[in-house]
Formats: sequence, structure tokens, C-alpha cells
Amino acid sequence: MRTVEDIITLLGGLEAAAQRCSIGTEAVRKWRQARVIPPRHWPAILAATGLSLAELPGAPETRAETTMPQPDNAPDTVPEGATACLVLGDGSVFWGAGFGAHTPAGATAVAEVCFNTGMTGYQETLTDPSYAGQIITFTFPHIGNVGTNPEDLEATTPVARGLVVKQDLTEPANYRSTRHLDAWLKSHDVPGIAGLDTRALTLRIRDGGAPNGVLCFPANGRFDLTALRAQAAGWPGLEGMDLAKEVSCRQAYAWSETEWAWPAGFGTQAAPKHKVVAVDYGAKRNILRCLAAAGLEVTVVPATATAEEILRHAPDGVFLSNGPGDPAATAAYAVPAIRAVMEQNVPVFGICLGHQLLGLALGGTTYKLDRGHRGANQPVKDLTTGKVEITSQNHGFAVDERSLPANVRVTHVSLFDGSNEGLAATDRPAFSVQYHPEANPGPTDSHYLFHRFVELIDKHKGS
Repeated sequence: MRTVEDIITLLGGLEAAAQRCSIGTEAVRKWRQARVIPPRHWPAILAATGLSLAELPGAPETRAETTMPQPDNAPDTVPEGATACLVLGDGSVFWGAGFGAHTPAGATAVAEVCFNTGMTGYQETLTDPSYAGQIITFTFPHIGNVGTNPEDLEATTPVARGLVVKQDLTEPANYRSTRHLDAWLKSHDVPGIAGLDTRALTLRIRDGGAPNGVLCFPANGRFDLTALRAQAAGWPGLEGMDLAKEVSCRQAYAWSETEWAWPAGFGTQAAPKHKVVAVDYGAKRNILRCLAAAGLEVTVVPATATAEEILRHAPDGVFLSNGPGDPAATAAYAVPAIRAVMEQNVPVFGICLGHQLLGLALGGTTYKLDRGHRGANQPVKDLTTGKVEITSQNHGFAVDERSLPANVRVTHVSLFDGSNEGLAATDRPAFSVQYHPEANPGPTDSHYLFHRFVELIDKHKGS
């Protein structure tokens, strides 16, 4: 059996290994730490090196020595006091105490299990439409401490399929709280599980990628683990899944609300300077607020809007929103519309899924990240200014910058794994970023991008 270091050397070094496996160099460093290479990379490594499967660390012959540790509890025995479980696609079972809504028999929450490193803003996270199809593991232990309120919503209802936390939900201790998190989750039919070793689960996701999982919190306390394992193993995953249609608006509407400010709350844009159409692939409300606050009259249209339907509003610019799912699947209807809009030389600005779709429309490709970027502490370098920003992110796919044509330049890069975080066309007024400059939750280092969009519109109209 070869060591991980042997294989990295055979692949040509750290950067070459990352490129061959379509991952960042930080992921390769994790191979070294774990002394094992995740199975998803074996085909690329075998093709590049000519090694046999038996020579890879973690291959079936040696797997028993290198697999991630299993949960401590015997998986088919319900521990005393356990009222819920999280079952992963590999058959592993994590037991805990359920909260929020019960899962009806035969209708458990099946999804991709991811982790979020944010220390604040769990209500905004749970209502971010980009989390459709996902169960969120919060690495911060004190979830519930600020309660919930009707203002900290990024969508009308949460789309996350469940949440996993270390400790029992804490009592709210915030002057803005109007409802306990548990009651709020019940009202939206969202289940949760507490008492898990979230550190072990997070390491598992970090080293092996985001697994499929089933969160089960039955009212009768009965668990059919055979059926749960089959559900988790049989779920197809997010690759190839178009979820933007599920979370998008159904018809066009106007938006004028601006950002929240103490003590007045939300404001209203009464004197907009330009007209913008925002294509809703799962738009967070605070993105729309930031657009309005930047002096824009915002009209929101569904994800499936054609170029004709977008241009009918005579926009000075077009915004492409965040959203869930595989960009390559959403591209089937989104990319033709984006290309037709760009042919009219209308300024375009994209965020998150909108960034990925713009990359596809400009001729690039996308790929699924091993574990994704989710949290409010992600460092990104703006190559235009040389500044480093701490950003809020939530994405599991990325643009492959090696696929971008000559008329597209990279503008931002992740300082975690070197993946693409921004691009701009050199022959038309279009740019985008992978992260969330609107925050909520997160830092506001990147708010300037909304004003950069306005400046692009000003320049375009001036010429």
C-alpha cells in the first residue's frame, strides 16, 4: 500500500494533485492529516498514476484501518432517552433528543447533511433558500439563545429539512425575541436533533464529503432503521437536482424595502436612481434590501423568466440571485435567458448560484465541492484591490476557473481552498461573486459590491 505522501508525489505535488482531482489544495492537505484519500478521488488518481486499487490508502483491503470512527452507540440499539436519530447514507446512526416538529411515519427528512460554522444568525440561516435539500449541522453550540422574531427572515418559511445541534436548545435571552426556537420550528414543520457529537460529525463531513442523511423524530418513538438506511442510501443527492424552481417566486413583484437599522427597523426606497430586475433563483430578502438601499427600483421575476420577460421591464441592470441545487441543472432554462440579456449589453451582477449561472453562460463549467463553504467567517481575496474580506457563504458547487474563456477574468479567490469566488467579463458589463455580500448573517466587508453594480450601471448609461 502506498502512503498519501507517495500518491501526492506521483500526482506531481500538492497543486497538481488538487487540479487532477478538481479540488483545492487545502483538501489535499486534509488527505495528509487523515492519512487517507476519500473514495470519490480514487478514479482520477488511478487514471493519473496507473496504480492498482489495493495500493491506495483506505481501499477495501485496508479500509478497516482507515475508516472514520463510527458513533459510539450500537447502531441498532435505541439508547435510553433517545427520541430522534440521524442516519447517514453509509448506515451510520447518530442518536439524540428530538425537538421541533415530529417527522411523520414514512415522511422523514431526507437530505444532504452539511455543516455551518456561523456563530450568529441561525434564523437567517434556516430561512436562506439556498439550504433547500439540506440538513444543517451547526458547529456553534448555543443555538436558540436569541429566540426568533418575525424580522430576521430571509424567506417566508424555512426550506432547510432539519438541523443538528450539540446542546439542547437554550432559552432566548434577547430583547427582539418573540418566540422560542422550538415553537418556531414546530410551526414550520422542521425537525431537529440535539445531543450529537457535532465535532465528530463535522470532521466526518470535512474529510469524507457531505453525506446523504435522514433525520427521524417520530411521535411514537419507533425507529425502522432498515427503512431509514435504505432512504438515506437511496436519495440521489444534490448533483443534477434543480431546486431553484421549488423556492422561486411564482410571479413578478416589486420590492422597495431597505436594510434594517436600529431603532426604526426596515426602511423604504422612495427615490430610486435606476431600474433593476432581480431573477429569483431563491433570493434572500436582505439581498433585495441591499439593492433597494443602493438606490435601485427592484422588480423580482421567477427563476424561469425568459429574456423577453426580463427585458420587458426595461431594466438598467439585471441581478442574478443566490439559490439551491446544482447550477448545471438550473442552467437548462437560466443560461439561455442570461445570454440573451447579455447580448443586449445590459449590466449583470450575480451572487452565489447567480455567479455559477453567469459562469456557465460565459462558457465555463461548474463542479461539486467536497464539503462546500457554509459559514460567516470565510476569507476571500479581491484580486482587483488586493484586500482580504471575511465573507458569509453558503454553497456546495463552484465555477471551475480553468474552464473560463479568455474574455473572463478571475476577480476573487477563496483563501481556504483556492476555489473561484468571483469573475468578470472583459467584453461586456457583467460580474459576479460566489459569496454573500449582503450578509445576514455575517460581516459586511463586501457591501461595496452593490455600489460597484450601481457604478457599472452609471457607466453603461453614461456611455
